Amino acid sequence: MVPHKTKSTTEFPLPNPTISQYHIMWSLMQLVPFYSLPLILGAAFLFIKWYKSTPPTTFKKLPPSPPSLPLIGNIHQLKGTVHEAFESLSKRYGDPRGLVLVYIGTIPSLVVSTTEAAREIMKTHDLAFADRPATRMFKAISYNLKDGTIAPYGEHWRQVKSILTLHLLCTKTVQTFEAMRRRVLAGYLTKINECFMSNKPVELTSMTSPDPVVAADGFTPLIEVLLKIQKDDNLGITIDSDVVKALLLDAYVAATDTTASVIQWVMTEFLLNPEIMKKAKDEVNTILNGRKDITGEDLDKMTYLKAVIMETTRLHPPVPILLPRVARQDVNVMGYDIAEGTRVYVNVYAIMKDPKVWVNPEKFVPERFLDSSTDFIKHNFELLPFGAGRRACPGRIYSMAIDEMVLATFLYKYEWSLPQGVKPEDVDMEGTFGLANHKKVPLLAVAKPITIDGK
Repeated sequence: MVPHKTKSTTEFPLPNPTISQYHIMWSLMQLVPFYSLPLILGAAFLFIKWYKSTPPTTFKKLPPSPPSLPLIGNIHQLKGTVHEAFESLSKRYGDPRGLVLVYIGTIPSLVVSTTEAAREIMKTHDLAFADRPATRMFKAISYNLKDGTIAPYGEHWRQVKSILTLHLLCTKTVQTFEAMRRRVLAGYLTKINECFMSNKPVELTSMTSPDPVVAADGFTPLIEVLLKIQKDDNLGITIDSDVVKALLLDAYVAATDTTASVIQWVMTEFLLNPEIMKKAKDEVNTILNGRKDITGEDLDKMTYLKAVIMETTRLHPPVPILLPRVARQDVNVMGYDIAEGTRVYVNVYAIMKDPKVWVNPEKFVPERFLDSSTDFIKHNFELLPFGAGRRACPGRIYSMAIDEMVLATFLYKYEWSLPQGVKPEDVDMEGTFGLANHKKVPLLAVAKPITIDGK
């Protein structure tokens, strides 16, 4: 067992400035006017602070790192989206096996960019990297670290994770939430039909973005499950109202923000690749055979649609960089010494486009996932849309269920095309960096309802 430690910063043994170093500083001060002394002293203070926060390369064998500046570290090199900047720094300065050490301010941060390195972090040394940084922002959005995604590793995290995986978002419970999924879907269909009646294109980006009112109304089943757990003394789990709210927030993000991201990008790829959309549509039509409603059993048979979703999350991961982990102790990874308190960022964006792993990684090819023995949820470190190990996303089953239901319905009930005059090359493919990877420029599409004769 790895002993749990609360220390969150990295400390290194550093020598104090020598007499000769003080002499040099004093000599330099004699060369400047008196009124410049405050500026010089301030600069000296900042330099010493930076020096003490930066580990000497002779103390340990650290991963390769790009040149950094005092106090800001490598922040000035993070241009554009963070995942693309991390990928660029890793290729230029990092170990070819996928590790590079960058400094976010004065915080040492290990960026992981290959399957091999990801396996080391999330499998070989999973327990050593099972913690999360207790930042002010994380505390603010998780009711003081009471959720199951951001909470630090420990007994509380184990309890809330069991609630999420065994009671709230497990396969059996998710299947009982079909009414909730249909409520969310009905809201989408209403908006699409309104656009058709108004002879306007559907703005898919905003339409699929989280609607707090609809989401809150649809989360009633989740609230009921949590309240039942809260009152059940036989489960051996104690949760207060803040834990209930924090877990609902976890489910909300999984069910809305990341789900909206996947739907937006799948529809984008469908519109850019009409032949792929036709294959998926033919599969849906064959399975439903004219029936009006789609069931969970129908979705289980839609293997090509599942492959489309997997390929979409590979090219456009809903979370390009997984939530940061923190080293709970000093640990050696791939021959490098990683100090306790070092933050770890797994760049799934880079991993899932690695040309050493994927053939034609920039091409959208759902067929690569057909007849594959890859268990993309638990065991594979080449496809990581939901992470892996102890800190894998607990809402993956729930998110996939909503994605499949919504997309199958879109294909079954509508014919989709780009607006008149818009060519595939005109569609902007840039994403944003936030809680989830949404399209930066909204996606417009024309939806034409299909008449379905129910049997």
